[in-house]
Amino acid sequence: MKIVVLDGYTLNPGDISWDDLGNLGDLKVYDRTTYDISNETIIIDRAKDAEIVFTNKTPLTKGVLDKLPNLKYIGVLATGYNVVDVEAAKKSGIIVTNIPTYGTDSVSQMAIALLLEICHHIGTHNESVKNGEWSNNIDWCYWKYPLIELSGKNMGIIGYGRIGQLTGKIAQALGMKVLAYDSYRNAALESESMKFVEMDTLLVNSDVISLHCPLFENTKGIINKANISKMKNEVIIINTSRGPLIEEKDLADALNSGKVAGAALDVVSTEPIKGDNPLLTAKNCILTPHIAWAPKESRQRLMDIAVDNLKKFLSEEPINIVNN
Repeated sequence: MKIVVLDGYTLNPGDISWDDLGNLGDLKVYDRTTYDISNETIIIDRAKDAEIVFTNKTPLTKGVLDKLPNLKYIGVLATGYNVVDVEAAKKSGIIVTNIPTYGTDSVSQMAIALLLEICHHIGTHNESVKNGEWSNNIDWCYWKYPLIELSGKNMGIIGYGRIGQLTGKIAQALGMKVLAYDSYRNAALESESMKFVEMDTLLVNSDVISLHCPLFENTKGIINKANISKMKNEVIIINTSRGPLIEEKDLADALNSGKVAGAALDVVSTEPIKGDNPLLTAKNCILTPHIAWAPKESRQRLMDIAVDNLKKFLSEEPINIVNN
């Protein structure tokens, strides 16, 4: 059985092992293939004889799938699976699986890390000290930006699944109160410091808004000019979920005007980021290159689940199927 990994480098740049996957068949790992759907020839050439294909961001369109007659299984090495035409796969009898829960701890940690960076500007102050500003300062301390204490403030969390809940738990440990919006409300999660609310209530009352919802038609562009206008002045916005949840020009305008005090984003609408993205030049905007998922521990969990998904498929008991 031939197994092909089309774009394995980001999952495993060399610090974890492919051996468990290789034990299940004849494994070929490509570091990178292509993200360009207009250049499908290379994808077809690399996957043409495979029964099993794993992809992270390499697109598998209907046009590609129609030219892969041996393909029986696609393993998406991520939670989101929009890179695969799942309906075309279903019609061809190809099972598609994803990795649903590997990054809860790391993504929640990153959301809070981004928030704390906005509050304390640790990187900037570290650089200023090393550039000699402290040793040449007439006072025993200084700060280059206003510093923010989070205790007593409201964190609005849009999307209160596993990651949203853990982010909320950490926020509460910092003394914050959580206002959560989700289509499913588990009343057992509510407490004095955590309440489910309607979207407008969240927008109006939150000092910090953190995005943890999936990208659907009704969530695309949820952070937009109209919704920003409802927010508190000097609100902080965090996004470790999906880039297209934000209308980037609207957020950039709000940052530049001071309506939004700061934003920290690990994801953008097009990745890698384009040079003309307005957030690159917006005031008080921190951008990181989609790394919330990337601690070694998280990537190892992803690898382990990917292997288990394939084992279950081979034993005719498939799990984590996204195209039933």
